[in-house]
Amino acid sequence: MTGVLTDILDIARDQVLGRGEGLTQEQTLAVLQLPDERLDELLQLAHDVRMRWCGPEVEVEGIISLKTGGCPEDCHFCSQSGLFESPVRSAWIDIPSLVEAAKQTQKTGATEFCIVAAVRGPDKRLMSQVAAGIEAIRNEVDIQIACSLGMLTQEQVDELAAMGVHRYNHNLETSRSHFPNVVTTHSWEERWGTLRMVRDAGMEVCCGGILGMGETLEQRAEFAADLAALEPDEVPLNFLNPRPGTPFGDLDVMPATEALRSVAAFRLALPKTILRFAGGREITLGDLGAEKGILGGINAVIVGNYLTTLGRPAETDLDLLNELRMPIKALNESL
Repeated sequence: MTGVLTDILDIARDQVLGRGEGLTQEQTLAVLQLPDERLDELLQLAHDVRMRWCGPEVEVEGIISLKTGGCPEDCHFCSQSGLFESPVRSAWIDIPSLVEAAKQTQKTGATEFCIVAAVRGPDKRLMSQVAAGIEAIRNEVDIQIACSLGMLTQEQVDELAAMGVHRYNHNLETSRSHFPNVVTTHSWEERWGTLRMVRDAGMEVCCGGILGMGETLEQRAEFAADLAALEPDEVPLNFLNPRPGTPFGDLDVMPATEALRSVAAFRLALPKTILRFAGGREITLGDLGAEKGILGGINAVIVGNYLTTLGRPAETDLDLLNELRMPIKALNESL
C-alpha cells in the first residue's frame, strides 16, 4: 500500500483482514479506545475478518456441571467458591443425568459437550467419574467431549487425552497483571502451565476469561495479547454477571457498547480463533447484543444455561443463527 496508515481501523483492514495477522497489544488498546460513533464500523470490520479467516459456520456447545459448588479457590467472581456467602452449594450429578444432558445438547445441533467441575484440580474420585461419564456418553451420543476440571498434573493430562477428550477448557480469566486482584489462592502462571501441558498432549486448548472485572483498558489489551501468545483453538468471552455474596457482587455490569467493542477488539487480535459467546452476554447485551455480536466477530455460542446462571433458551439462539443465515458447524465426518 502507498502512504502511511495512521487510523487504527485502516491498519486493521490491511494487517488483519488483508494478511490475517492479529493486532498487537498496543493496536488492540487503540481499538478499545475508539469512540462509540465508530462502533458500527468496527463491528463490520470484525465481521469481515471472521468471515474471511473463519468462515460463516457457528460452533454450538452445551455445558454441564458434574460437580457444582464447594470449590476451595477464591475466584472473586464465582459463586461456586466455598469461601463466600453465596447461594451455590456442593452437589454432584449422576452418570444417567450426564448422558441425558449430552443427548439434549446434541438435539440442539451442538457439536461439543463440556463436562465442568468446580475444583482446584481433579482428585482420583473426580477423574473416575469423568472417565465413567465419557464412556457412558460415547455409548449413546455422537458428540465431541470437552472437559474443564481446573489445574492438572501431567499424569492427569495424559489420562484425559487417553479418554479421547477433544478439547480442554481452562481460562486465564484476565490479564497477568490484573489476576492477583481476581484470585489469590493460585497463580496465573499455574493456569498457564496446565494449558501448555494440554497443548503438548494434543488436545485442543480452550482458554478465555471474563471481561468487566475492574480491569483497565490497558489490561484488557494485555489479556488479548496473552491469549494470542497462547494460540488457543477457542476463546470463550464471558462478561461479569455480578453474583450475590461474592467479592465482585457489587461491580457494575459492563455497558453494551463497551462489551461489543471488546468482542470486536478480541476478534482483530485473534483473527483465526474460535471466539465464543459465553456467560453474562444476556445481562450485558440483551437480545440486540446477541445479533450484533454474532455479526461483530463471534463465531461460536454456548446454548442453554451456564454453570450457575440462566442463559437464553437454546431455541432462541438457534432461531437467530437461522435468521442471520449462519450455518451451524457439523460434526467432522471422521467422528
